[in-house]
Amino acid sequence: MKKTSFKTTKFACYAAYFTMSSIFCVPPLLFVTFRSLYGISYTLLGTLVLVNFFTQLGVDLIFTTFSQYFNPKKIVRGMPLITALGLLVYALIPTLFPHIAYVGLLIGTVIFSISAGLSEVLLSPMIAAIPSDHPQRDMSMLHSLYAFGTFTMIVISTVFLKLFGAANWMYLVMLLACLPVIAAVLFMISPLPNMSGGEAGTASTADTKRRTVGLFLCVACIFFGSCSENAMANWISTYMENALGISKAVGDILGVAMFAILLGIARITYAKFGKNICRTLLISMIGACVCYLTVGLSSNVILAFIACILTGFCTSMLWPGTLIMMEEKIPNAGVAAFALMAAGGDLGASVAPQLMGIVVDSVRASAFAAPLADSLNLSTDQLGLKVGMLVTALFPMIGTGIVLTIMRYFKKNAVKGSSSDISI
Repeated sequence: MKKTSFKTTKFACYAAYFTMSSIFCVPPLLFVTFRSLYGISYTLLGTLVLVNFFTQLGVDLIFTTFSQYFNPKKIVRGMPLITALGLLVYALIPTLFPHIAYVGLLIGTVIFSISAGLSEVLLSPMIAAIPSDHPQRDMSMLHSLYAFGTFTMIVISTVFLKLFGAANWMYLVMLLACLPVIAAVLFMISPLPNMSGGEAGTASTADTKRRTVGLFLCVACIFFGSCSENAMANWISTYMENALGISKAVGDILGVAMFAILLGIARITYAKFGKNICRTLLISMIGACVCYLTVGLSSNVILAFIACILTGFCTSMLWPGTLIMMEEKIPNAGVAAFALMAAGGDLGASVAPQLMGIVVDSVRASAFAAPLADSLNLSTDQLGLKVGMLVTALFPMIGTGIVLTIMRYFKKNAVKGSSSDISI
């Protein structure tokens, strides 16, 4: 019997994950343009980010609860087309009806955020379901393409807007809408693996309990890992400009782009050479904690600058690595488990940047800010940002404890069919 080849399937997953980066990094680059062209307030622009997050979280939770009612194969094949539709709505309604520009941006955001949520829920379990000699490497490669996609989209957007002007932003978005169509075609011509719904029905009560506890430990791990990654990812540009005194252009290029490059390089490196995912997660959490403490405490601009960028390298495996660990320690976890993991990651991606902003504003407005900032030869903005980084260090610090707990838990409570090799 001829063995089914999933090479094009794997490539389709990679293409879909690569193009998904466009819906996360491109809209924020256009916020200033939207404000100048359509008079949209910063509050409403910020609301688009919240809508993006809550839509994805809603998709994650729906799949967690009702995964048995969906056909993953049909959804995966149509998912890139939803991305393309969202981007087209995002570009065309403000262009054709500028008096309701915000409505178009909002509708487009909801549509492509649904696709983003579906991608997070379905692409990882699909990669995990494809027969492979190196499943961990495939998962790491999938998530590395998001990082490289982010870098690519930033470069394409910057060059396009520089050459053709911000007023022609809609053509950039329509160009990007063509990319997910390629992924859709690849999915249409590729065989898709069966994605398990899990083994809860055949497992013993004791094993079901071990799987459930293990899964929620993994959700906690991906939450704190996502917090550790996204706090810096969202604030690195602002921190470099306002706390380190680096120009915005240089901060965007060397901050956002280099952070993304190191994120991708680390994931590619693990895909090629990585072995012990638990050890990798432990080292990554510790490394991220050291980076945040260095950024918050160091008065040396160069050292703080390097620590900001290295955070990308240290946090690179915290999201995909936790998925790898979950699949390894809880075999056949199913789509619902991946959806729950995606919900934990999305929640962390929202909570950490928001908490950072609250801390910065609270410190700046406090009574002790001015005298303490003067004594440290800092502005109140700089003091707030540094304190924010120190508070954010709590996420990888707690994450370190969770990884250690997971390692001990699975060593004592091996789930049926899982690997027990979790030595440090």
